Amino acid sequence: MRKALEVSGVTALEMSEYLDISRFTVSRYINGKADAPLQAVRLWALRTGVPFEWLQTGKTPDPDHPDGGSELLQLDSNQQPFD
Repeated sequence: MRKALEVSGVTALEMSEYLDISRFTVSRYINGKADAPLQAVRLWALRTGVPFEWLQTGKTPDPDHPDGGSELLQLDSNQQPFD
């Protein structure tokens, strides 16, 4: 999760505001002190533009595999989380 923030240029504070959670909770996620709920991981992937599978499993999707060909997600221009 930390790497996704770094490559996207999104700060931990921006992510906390986007997810509507505390900065402390984001810190716990990026430091491995707490597991992020699935919905938070999905939104993290959308906001940072990294593949959801990569955040969820730590494995880069295989573009040559029929189920792993997801391209990098576009950065979400909506700065608010989904309802």
